[in-house]
Amino acid sequence: MAGLIKREDIDEVRNRTDIKEVIDGYVTLKSAGVGSYKGLCPFHDERSPSFHVRPQVGSFHCFGCGESGDVIAFLQKINHGTFSETVEQLAARSGIELHYEDGGTGPRREETGRRQRLLDAHKIAEEFFREQLTTPGAAAGQKFLAERNFDAEAAAHFGVGYAPQGWDAALKHLRGRGFQEEELKLTGIFSEGNRGIYDRFRGRLIWPIRDITGATIGFGARKLYEDDQGPKYLNTPETQLYKKSQVLYGVDLAKKEITKTRQIVVVEGYTDVMACHLSGIGTAVATCGTAFGTDHIKIARRLLRDDGSGGEVVFTFDGDAAGQKAALRAFEEDQKFIAQTYVAVEPTGADPCDLRQTRGPEAVRELIDNKRPLFEFAIKAGLKNFNLNTVEGRVQALRVSSPIVAGIKDSAIRPAYARELAGWLGMDVEDVNRAVGAAVRRNRMPKTETQTAHQSHAAQPNDEAPAVPVFSRPDPRDPVSRMEREALEVVLQQPAQLTPEQWQAFYDARFMAPAHAAVHDAVRAAGQSGATPAQWVEAIRQEVPDPLRSFVSELAVTPLPASSTEALLRYCNDIINRLFELQITHMKAEKMGELQRMDPAGDPEGFQRINRELLELELRRRALRQD
Repeated sequence: MAGLIKREDIDEVRNRTDIKEVIDGYVTLKSAGVGSYKGLCPFHDERSPSFHVRPQVGSFHCFGCGESGDVIAFLQKINHGTFSETVEQLAARSGIELHYEDGGTGPRREETGRRQRLLDAHKIAEEFFREQLTTPGAAAGQKFLAERNFDAEAAAHFGVGYAPQGWDAALKHLRGRGFQEEELKLTGIFSEGNRGIYDRFRGRLIWPIRDITGATIGFGARKLYEDDQGPKYLNTPETQLYKKSQVLYGVDLAKKEITKTRQIVVVEGYTDVMACHLSGIGTAVATCGTAFGTDHIKIARRLLRDDGSGGEVVFTFDGDAAGQKAALRAFEEDQKFIAQTYVAVEPTGADPCDLRQTRGPEAVRELIDNKRPLFEFAIKAGLKNFNLNTVEGRVQALRVSSPIVAGIKDSAIRPAYARELAGWLGMDVEDVNRAVGAAVRRNRMPKTETQTAHQSHAAQPNDEAPAVPVFSRPDPRDPVSRMEREALEVVLQQPAQLTPEQWQAFYDARFMAPAHAAVHDAVRAAGQSGATPAQWVEAIRQEVPDPLRSFVSELAVTPLPASSTEALLRYCNDIINRLFELQITHMKAEKMGELQRMDPAGDPEGFQRINRELLELELRRRALRQD
């Protein structure tokens, strides 16, 4: 049973993972001052580096796009994995054993080791197949690629290889690299018979199937020879690594472009993915021998950041009956997306690989550009089932089509498609509008008791959603606001530089900007309790309202203006003292106001007390200036 990873183990993973070492694998970082590094952001296009990393506090922040967080957040964003998957990945990297709440379990150490052995076997097998593609024995595979205008560079980019004819070429190679038969049985690269295991892929062109991180987890193989009695395409069977319903071919190459453009193009085969990418459609992926389903949608939604702020999913299908059936099956999943869904069907039935081969890359791009909304395709496909030359046929078609129009996500274009439907049916627009309106009202009807029992966590119509605090960005031109920000930067990045007296004075300070005040409150709530700098920043991130978590990361990575350790210490002390001087100025102003409101004759003792307090404040201010 899966369980929640214990908080102390998550903290240990953060503490023992070098964020710079991890990010170095994705971003070229250069020094940006004492303990600070910067580079080009991997989450958006930019020419000047605005992506900053501070290893000491375990945080990153991009001043261009606002992405920020710790090492776990970075890997989640770059690999589009879940929180638990990312923590488990980092724990395995650092040799940390994780523990789970409520008796739950995660991957055992032996399972983690076995998984790594399987990944190693796939990597070595991929290298073997790629080498074989360059040999004379792979002439049929080379011809297959050449006929489809895929050169050696394209084959290398997609990792295409060749499985030699015979029964044990790959088997001998992997045995020679130290793999035992029990391990090899688990890879899915081999079949088993009466005489033991043998190569599953023989005399076939091979495509490596990779997960979103780029690790090879399976293979797809295309038949090349007439005497091959197997299917046209043969994939790895289900294994510990490979679950076909959870894999999209090409996602490792497409993920950055998908995230950037907010578009994902779903095609039907390996060569179609290759043709799309080589034609400038770098968002293309394909399912691996199965229909596009719920698990694929989860992957796509993570990549698209499917949150209602845009994005599109484009399905390409052959123009034949099977292609239309696949498109309608995809439409059944449409409501699981917030993004708009489209379908691109070539009238002649040509797939992207055929188009590129016969008409060039421009034809592939034109196919995607001419996409149609998936609901339009579904409506027209449904109309073909009725005789629209009869009144009965038109009424039946309206009953089937009106719920589709009612389900269009963009309510602004729904009336336009109601008019289109009226034209396709040859019916009065008002009749169609009434049918669509009735379908919309049915969609909005309260759920039954059974449905609400399953969704008891959902807010009822009269429930009020909790207010989300809104924080405007503090004005950097305001001297007070700038002073507050600089003080928070020091406290987040260099907490060890504050003396106990300075900490107490900081806790007592008042911050004027609401965002700064919220971070100040979070610092007080987090406490220190001997935490490491990275744990300290993460504790503050957890204490602030959600809209300010990115702001905390920004404060934690903003380079402090110091070129040496000594200069850094002087800067920190100077900033904290200036903050206290500002606070003293506020307190003096309050005392002066109180003094002016008093009657010295009516309350001489109170008048003298406030004068003494004013003197003490002035002495404290002068002492700060002498530090």
